[in-house]
Amino acid sequence: MEHIDSKAIFVGRLLAVKQDSGKSYNEIAGETGLTNVYVGQLLRRQAQLKPETAKSLQAALPGLTDELIHEMMKPPMRSYDPKIIQEPAIYRLNEAVMHFGESIKEIINEEFGDGIMSAIDFYCSVDKIKGVDGKDRVVLTLDGKYLPHTEQKSEHMVSRMGSKKA
Repeated sequence: MEHIDSKAIFVGRLLAVKQDSGKSYNEIAGETGLTNVYVGQLLRRQAQLKPETAKSLQAALPGLTDELIHEMMKPPMRSYDPKIIQEPAIYRLNEAVMHFGESIKEIINEEFGDGIMSAIDFYCSVDKIKGVDGKDRVVLTLDGKYLPHTEQKSEHMVSRMGSKKA
């Protein structure tokens, strides 16, 4: 089912279930215990539905048939359309990361050492708050595990350990 064309059709079916439910991502997140962005990732087939979450998601979105749930539990083909950068919200988010990226990287290195933030062991949410001026503000939380870069010593390569015994 995970061919490129069929993925788009499948995602369309999942998003139609959400729309038919009349629920927001925040409402579904509240009912499932997931983050709002992760609910979006599940419905866009960018994340794999885990068995322990399937029942709560199906309860939140009763239009999810057993067939849809079964497909959502398969490892997805994580991808994106390169033309998506043309969407203004995504363009601005990309622009913000590019603009602040060097400073963020330096602060990560200063606080943690030489390493990166994981995008695998990662949580993301979007929240709405009022600013000091009373206007709506977007709060985007990126919460990723720190992964240090390792010094690559041949003596630590498990794949080579067997050949040294010979």
